[in-house]
Amino acid sequence: MSQLIAKAKTLVNKMIVAARPQLDEFWKYAKVELSPPLPADFQKLKQTAESAKLASKKDMKGQLKKSGLSQVTVAEAWLNVLVTVEVITWFYMGEVIGRRHLVGYKV
Repeated sequence: MSQLIAKAKTLVNKMIVAARPQLDEFWKYAKVELSPPLPADFQKLKQTAESAKLASKKDMKGQLKKSGLSQVTVAEAWLNVLVTVEVITWFYMGEVIGRRHLVGYKV
């Protein structure tokens, strides 16, 4: 019995030695990535969001001229309406099948 315990101790010690480098690397990244944000981080985030907002507004104006709703034909719009109605219909049919009742749940 004591031999089994001794073998278990040596096996556990070998496992600890083998796992130490991976654990150290994990803790190194965990300390950096899991730390709470600093106030300076919020300022940087705010500046990034504002610059992205301005860039998207400039892009939006250019894209509306290129591919806005004025470029959609009547046939494409009608096809989009039909596809939307079909999707809504199949959703409703799935709900009816799931409820096993046309109007609502049987209580």
